[in-house]
Amino acid sequence: MFRRALEAKLLEVRKQFPVVAIFGPRQSGKTTLAQAVFPSYRYVNLESFEEQEFATSDPQGFLMRFKGEEGVILDEIQKAPKLLSYIQIEVDREQHPGRFVITGSQNILLNHHVNQTLAGRVALLTLLPFSIEELRDAGQLPKTAEEAIFRGFYPRVYRDSADPIIFAESYIRTYVERDVRDILQITSLLEFQKFMRLCAARVGQLLDLTELSKDAGISLSTVKSWLSVLEASYIIFLLQPHHVNFNKRLVKMPKLYFYDVSLACNLLRLTNPDDVYDHYLRGALFESMIVSDLLKKRFHHGLPPNVYFWRDKSGNEVDCLLEEGSRLTPVEIKSSATIQSDMFSGLAKWCALAEVSPELGTVIYAGYERQERKQGRILPWRDL
Repeated sequence: MFRRALEAKLLEVRKQFPVVAIFGPRQSGKTTLAQAVFPSYRYVNLESFEEQEFATSDPQGFLMRFKGEEGVILDEIQKAPKLLSYIQIEVDREQHPGRFVITGSQNILLNHHVNQTLAGRVALLTLLPFSIEELRDAGQLPKTAEEAIFRGFYPRVYRDSADPIIFAESYIRTYVERDVRDILQITSLLEFQKFMRLCAARVGQLLDLTELSKDAGISLSTVKSWLSVLEASYIIFLLQPHHVNFNKRLVKMPKLYFYDVSLACNLLRLTNPDDVYDHYLRGALFESMIVSDLLKKRFHHGLPPNVYFWRDKSGNEVDCLLEEGSRLTPVEIKSSATIQSDMFSGLAKWCALAEVSPELGTVIYAGYERQERKQGRILPWRDL
């Protein structure tokens, strides 16, 4: 039994807002969750040509079908964005909490239309693929970090025992052929696929846009546009540096990560967990998995994704800073399965600069033993 952490927040906000929006990547489980939490709601898939055409050509008539219904789930709302204005009119007239549940998988388009049209009327939630905790609670968490990195966290790989290679290959191909065409209308899909591979080769690294532009053979403006599309479709995210400087000159470039590291593995042509173990980017792939999981913990509890990294011009770095109000919690991520004393060096430096106790920090590593030390806490990746 797979339980999603977002379920509790979903039940909470449906009592407070007339519209609940669940955003997230394709096949992250949005539809499954919505139907499980609201089994009595009418379900409409706007990727169906007939439903999409009806919603676009006659929005009022489309919504009239749901008169008297307890509620309705409108799946892939980005396919009929004009519908949002009519939903606004409907909810303003009825004032019925939880009337509409909408889902979508294109961040930029959705955020623009939803925030513009339904401001104050909608609860915005994000559902990413399974977290480490969700798989652990279901008894499905892979035994090794390399297997988890390779298999990824998309529900179909676990619910349907889908082959990870076939799933990732199909996901990327479908994404490029369908979503990229929808957003960019680009002509050279092969060029975009090459760009995605170059992004995978930069996982966990500072993102130099000029260098990426040169390697991809495209303009800087195109690089920015294509990165925004990958972000909008929940393929990658750019982790921003935190502003706290301790009178140090800080790095301003973001770091690039994949929401699901298995897609990076596929783009890097890794074919099994052993390939992950032997790859020169193993540490970066492990880091991407952990940073993504820290984001999942925030998103799946309805919290803002206040996760950053810190690095100064001298090379002093902390992989993650978790921001809670005025409090910052430093986290180091190590792909080693063996505890070593130098794992704490980055934390010690940051804690000294911040004038806080080293015990505040956490090292997340690829091993299996939990420890509490005076230098900080050591947490196995499986215990996240």
